[in-house]
Amino acid sequence: MSYKTILTYFKFTREQRNGLFLLFAIIIVLQLIYFFVDFSAAIKNYPEKQKWLSLQSQIDSMKTDNSKAFPKIYPFNPNFITDYKGYKLGMSVQEIDRLLAFRKENKYVNSAEEFQNVTKVSDSLLNVIAPFFEFPDWVKNKKEYKGYKNYPDQAFAKKEKIVLIDINQATKEDLIKIYGIGEAISLRILKQKESLGGFVSMEQMKDVWGLSPEVIENLNTHFKISVLPNFKKIAINNASLKELSQFYYFRYALAKEIVTYRSMIGNIKNIEDLTKIKGFPVDKANLIGLYLDF
Repeated sequence: MSYKTILTYFKFTREQRNGLFLLFAIIIVLQLIYFFVDFSAAIKNYPEKQKWLSLQSQIDSMKTDNSKAFPKIYPFNPNFITDYKGYKLGMSVQEIDRLLAFRKENKYVNSAEEFQNVTKVSDSLLNVIAPFFEFPDWVKNKKEYKGYKNYPDQAFAKKEKIVLIDINQATKEDLIKIYGIGEAISLRILKQKESLGGFVSMEQMKDVWGLSPEVIENLNTHFKISVLPNFKKIAINNASLKELSQFYYFRYALAKEIVTYRSMIGNIKNIEDLTKIKGFPVDKANLIGLYLDF
């Protein structure tokens, strides 16, 4: 490329030269402004914004506290802890499974120490949840053995004669006299008697929740069934589903099976027919039969 060819690129008209000078001038002015003018404007302070920022810090601190807080616990019986309840309390799956396996054997824990022996929970977790354990009255009122009573003036203590009372005639005061029975359990016994119309066997004491074998033995020592109570029997072949489901030993599922059986087979003639129905408590057949009219 020749020198003359290169010079042709630098030949400008008067208007082009003026435009170039103006462009250079603008560039120089902008550079001077950039170096000598402070563009950092003061941030405007909004009182509302400052207020919200202070509240946000309080909210963040509350969230932190709540994340560390242990869930609120209400009094409960540890014998009836479910999987979800155990998880909320901080128990591991293995600890919950040990308790459930223990309960499947129809056994109960009656103290925090027994609970730890069964579940193997740590001491730290036990210290947190044990204050919320709530056991039946007979466990809470259990007295420690204090030794034999001393009778200085008698060679032998006279045994107090026990007068047997009909359990259907017993009052709350009569029941509370029995060792291991408090006000709550006595009311539970009376309520169950009322729902049944009366007890027909002392074996029914095993159906009352919260009674230990020792307390049931004490009841058998002081009470009996003198005569069968006079209650209205359930007409098994005419009773409605609702009437059957309200009977203590049936509940809804079994009552429905009985109604289905009646509609398919016909009238139920005796207790043996009922034992053929799915879900019927065969071990209580003779006892249940006393409440039914065939």
